[in-house]
Amino acid sequence: MVFGAKVVITGDGFIPGERSVIIMNHRTRMDWMFLWNCLLRYSYLRLEKICLKSSLKSVPGFGWAMQVAAFIFIQRKWEADRNHFENMLDYFCDIHEPLQLLIFPEGTDLTANTKARSNEFAEKNGLQKYEYVLHPRTTGFTFVVERLREGNNLDAIHDITVAYPQNIPQTEKHLLNGNFPREIHFHVHRYPIQTLPTSREELQIWCQKRWEEKEERLQLFYEGDKYFDVTGRSIIPPCKSELRVLVVKCISLLYWTLFTLAVFVLLYLYSFVRWYCVTVTVIFVVQQKIFGGLEIIELACHQYFNKRQNGYRKAE
Repeated sequence: MVFGAKVVITGDGFIPGERSVIIMNHRTRMDWMFLWNCLLRYSYLRLEKICLKSSLKSVPGFGWAMQVAAFIFIQRKWEADRNHFENMLDYFCDIHEPLQLLIFPEGTDLTANTKARSNEFAEKNGLQKYEYVLHPRTTGFTFVVERLREGNNLDAIHDITVAYPQNIPQTEKHLLNGNFPREIHFHVHRYPIQTLPTSREELQIWCQKRWEEKEERLQLFYEGDKYFDVTGRSIIPPCKSELRVLVVKCISLLYWTLFTLAVFVLLYLYSFVRWYCVTVTVIFVVQQKIFGGLEIIELACHQYFNKRQNGYRKAE
C-alpha cells in the first residue's frame, strides 16, 4: 500500500487463532518483518512471537517494544539459551497463551559467508551442499516442539518458504535507501501436530527433510518462472476479506502517521513531554542493564507468584 510490494501466497492456509510453530528459511535479515504481510491476511499478528538474537532487544524503541511483546531473545549458543527457552515456553503454556512462534532453524540469513560455512558443515558431515538455503540447526527446533507439545500448546507446524523474484534487499540499510522488495512470495505447508514424529531424532530428520524440499522448491522457483505454483494460478483464499485487510491497512497507516506527527509536536511544545520521554528512555535502559529486559521481569514475576500459590496450596 505504501511501498508497492506485491505479496503472493501459495500452498496451505492458516487457521485463525491456531497455535503453531512457524519455521522459515532466512533469505534476508527482514524476512520476519515481511511475514507480517502474510499473517495479516491469514491469522492474527498479536499471536506472533519471534525467536531472535538478543542484541536486537537493545535497539531503542523497536527493541523495547519486542521486550513488551515477550519475544524470545537468544544468544545463539545452546548452552546459554536452553534454560531461557524452557522458562519462556513453560510461561506461555502456563498462561494458556495461544501463540505462533516464528523460528529460523538456519540461525542466520543467507549470505556468501554463511553459505560458505554451511557448505563446510555439509562437506564434513557428508551432506548435500545447498545453493538457496543453509543447513538447519535442529536442536532448538526439536526442543521447542517437544516443550510446547508437552504443555498442550501446539496445534500445527507451518513450514514457510520465502522467495524474492526480483530485487532482494538483504539488510535494513537497503530499506532505509528505499530499496523495498517489489515482490515477496510465501509458500505455506501446514503439518498438524498429530502427523509429526514423537522422538527427538525423528524430529531432527523431519526438519532436515523440509530443508531438502526447500532447496528443490527454491531451485525450481529461481530457475523457472519465479512462481511456487507451476500453473501460476494457485493462490490460497485469504481467511479475511480484502475489504477487512484494506481497512486494517488504512487504520494502521492513519494511526502511525498521526501518532508520529503528534509526538513531534508535543515534544516541541511541552517541556514535560520531553522530560517524560527522557525518563522512559532511562527506565528502559536501566531495567535492561539490571534485569536483562522487560520479558525477563515478566517471567520472574510469573515464577514468583507461581511459587507463592504453590506454597499456599501446600499449606492448605
